[in-house]
Amino acid sequence: MAQAKTLNERELWRVLGYIAMRKHAARNRAMLLLTHMSGLRVGEVAALRIGDVFGDNGLARDEIRLRAEQTKGRHPRTVFLGEKIRKELNAYSMSIDRSQTTKPLFYTQKRDGFSANTLAQHFHYLYRRAGIAGASSHSGRRTFITNLANKGVSVRVLMALAGHRNISTTQAYIDVNDGMKRAAVELV
Repeated sequence: MAQAKTLNERELWRVLGYIAMRKHAARNRAMLLLTHMSGLRVGEVAALRIGDVFGDNGLARDEIRLRAEQTKGRHPRTVFLGEKIRKELNAYSMSIDRSQTTKPLFYTQKRDGFSANTLAQHFHYLYRRAGIAGASSHSGRRTFITNLANKGVSVRVLMALAGHRNISTTQAYIDVNDGMKRAAVELV
């Protein structure tokens, strides 16, 4: 089975442009960018509750503490949120009632929380409609890890950010591209 496509900046902007012109733009943008900017798995995005992400002050937290039941391997972990994704989440929060902290953060059109499967299908639909071939619900996570590797972040830090238990799993996520190879030979 082929790995999910790693998106370049232009492709990500293309998907975001498609999202901006459709219903539920703030929700779809926030969900997608959580995978691209924080490396969350689609199942982890679907499992988020309002109180996981927003503090008592109503603003997005600096970090999300995922409980074991919210993660793939059933191991709790902390996900760090950078300033850009916090801004996105704060913008999205204007469209929801943050007072019910145990409710799902993201809802379907039927007002149910997404399941991991329905969200994976939704991401596949968004990528396909935006014309990004080979992209899937895992593309954001692969793009996150590859971009950080390209910026020189150590594989050990990447492993911790991804919540992997084995360094070889993290290494398989890193998409080696021509830009990385060019930069490498310039180091000599």
